[in-house]
Amino acid sequence: MEETKPKTVEDVETVDVYTAKGFLSTGHRYLDVRTNEEFAKSHVDDALNIPYMFQTNEGEVINPDFLPQVASVCKKDEHMIVACNAGGRGSRACVDLLNAGYEHVANMGGGYSAWVDAGFAGDKPPEDLKIACKFRPKEN
Repeated sequence: MEETKPKTVEDVETVDVYTAKGFLSTGHRYLDVRTNEEFAKSHVDDALNIPYMFQTNEGEVINPDFLPQVASVCKKDEHMIVACNAGGRGSRACVDLLNAGYEHVANMGGGYSAWVDAGFAGDKPPEDLKIACKFRPKEN
């Protein structure tokens, strides 16, 4: 029996926000892996929020219950769009999900910030909807 190699970031499918929006309209679930604080500020309608990482006094740590929490609300054959604020945590979460046997996960490139920038989050100013991210260039 051939052993399967663990998935890496290179194995993660990344889709842009327009593709993600289309997938959501056809029944894909939106798994928001941002912190509870980020999610509370603003989020995609009907999103599930399961943080991939937590901020602690020692810095960011991976949520040790991430996979069990996802398993409690998502089936391994469900189609999911995974997103964070800018794309990094979402991509790493996708790797963990793929390695846990989830078959249809895609990272939303640019994360929720790109969703807001595309105008999908409503009429409020972007600064009211998203958290500043050190990895995304500021708009001029």
